Amino acid sequence: QVQLVESGGGSVQAGGSLSLSCGASGDTYSVTCMGWFRQVPGQERERVASISRSSGSTYYDDSVKGRFTIAQDSTKNTLYLQMNSLKPEDTAVYYCAARFESGCGRNPDKYKYWGQGTQVTVSS
Repeated sequence: QVQLVESGGGSVQAGGSLSLSCGASGDTYSVTCMGWFRQVPGQERERVASISRSSGSTYYDDSVKGRFTIAQDSTKNTLYLQMNSLKPEDTAVYYCAARFESGCGRNPDKYKYWGQGTQVTVSS
């Protein structure tokens, strides 16, 4: 079992920045990859960014490349997402997720554990 708790988020005007954090506890040594996903009501959950626990390799959705940065602090079991140059279309509930399977892809079904989500709202 892995427990994930997100913090951060909130409301910001377009062009602004926000930071998200995700604290992990429990069976974290088995986690292979962690990611940030987002979901808008009525739409599917989509991967924003993910990071390999072992190599630190990062992966981003094209819509956030150059604006968002994912990072991890393995000693603190914490995942971060720095979001800059935010756009109204970034508005969503953001989720932290962890997977035990190999790989670090975009399919949410491969991620076994999820946080409760945190709202990010970007106004124009």
